[in-house]
Amino acid sequence: MTFDLKNKTVLITGGSRGIGRACAELLAASGAKVGITYNSDRSAAEETLAALTPGSHTAYQLEVQDSKSIETCVSNFIQRYGRIDALINNAGVYLEHKILEADFDTWQNCWATTVNINLTGPANLCYFAARQMAKQGSGKIINISSRGAFRGEPDNPAYGASKAGLNAMSQSLAVALAPHGISVHIIAPGYVATEMSAAVLASEEGEKIKQQSPFNRVAKPEEVARLAAIYISDGLEFTTGSIIDLNGASYLRS
Repeated sequence: MTFDLKNKTVLITGGSRGIGRACAELLAASGAKVGITYNSDRSAAEETLAALTPGSHTAYQLEVQDSKSIETCVSNFIQRYGRIDALINNAGVYLEHKILEADFDTWQNCWATTVNINLTGPANLCYFAARQMAKQGSGKIINISSRGAFRGEPDNPAYGASKAGLNAMSQSLAVALAPHGISVHIIAPGYVATEMSAAVLASEEGEKIKQQSPFNRVAKPEEVARLAAIYISDGLEFTTGSIIDLNGASYLRS
């Protein structure tokens, strides 16, 4: 699939690996000017930049739990490119905290960290990006959710709750921002073959996970990236507020 995103400016959180890197590679190859964020692994971010189709691309250090870091990151991106055509909220965490096994301190810390990174952080990024997009009269926000928001996450309940909150927040913003030419889109993958999931997918449990889909596999990062590129392209603004499942029929809802 090819896309014409010439001169589109896109900020991708968690862009140094996995889904974020796949998005960066496809969007850059399609002509976009890409900014990726990383938390602490600068070398991984530099490797991603080196892998992109040559263009005006950059990397920003970002602590998603820190509102000041978010404000600075978005401000620096806008200062460099003059506008922000799309924001992809991809950075996230998946922390195990079984309710009958985790001690209370672990339980509280996992909830606080997960909600801050998976929900509050993206909300703050939307806040600063939307203000610039409103000035431009256009923009796309793409939030990466999860099937866990619907089917439940018994070992990682804060993850499921944070992604359900992300869905609700995205739909609220879709209504609030549409009059300003801004659309908000939600992609909800199941398991994706990334560095984060590599260990579990290589285990005996991984085979069971793959068998949840009639394709007998999990999603590829490139499949998520293609859907993001479609949304960033012109013409799908009227799908704002929709949640698109990308799980190979491993979990169906209606």
